[in-house]
Amino acid sequence: MIHKVEEYVESIFNNDSTGHDWFHIQRVRRLALHIGEKEKANLLMVEIIALLHDVLDDKITANIDKAKEEIAALLTELPLTKLHIDEILYTIENIGFKGGNGVVLDSLEGKIVQDADRLDALGAIGAARTFMYSGAKGQAMYDPQIEARSSMTYEQYRGEKSTAINHFYEKLFLLKDTLQTEEAKKIASERHEFMQKFVDQFMKEWNEI
Repeated sequence: MIHKVEEYVESIFNNDSTGHDWFHIQRVRRLALHIGEKEKANLLMVEIIALLHDVLDDKITANIDKAKEEIAALLTELPLTKLHIDEILYTIENIGFKGGNGVVLDSLEGKIVQDADRLDALGAIGAARTFMYSGAKGQAMYDPQIEARSSMTYEQYRGEKSTAINHFYEKLFLLKDTLQTEEAKKIASERHEFMQKFVDQFMKEWNEI
């Protein structure tokens, strides 16, 4: 069952250059399964949701309706109930941060994968992924003329010009306080502190001399 989902997802993200590649999917899966064990969750559901969590993300998938149809068709081939399939589809469609306009998920498995995905946006890897994504989208590393936004609509979050450094203030520094599982909160602490030190050092070097 898992192998079928793996093959489908890997075929989509294997050549991604925005920081949402197959390695990201694998890291989120490992983190989610680790948290899921602590939380005594349904690990099969956790793993499937983790593998599929980026497939309906509009920043990397152009045709969401087509992708949703493909996933639904794939899931119906697996020994899953309609209730489970509906839960998977709802969760992966609503798992994103969306500029602070995202949904608070109901299911334990959804919360776990959401936490795991947000953990991979923190720390050294989170910083590296931020610069990857900004480069892929043609955004500047930093521009003092472009101020970080304190609040925004989803459309502004997606469409307005920003920078890699602004992304730390607009999203990454906020993620720690959105986590819902105790294990994720523990892991996030060190990663959050690293990012703060990184941005402090970046700004120090930017403004030196």
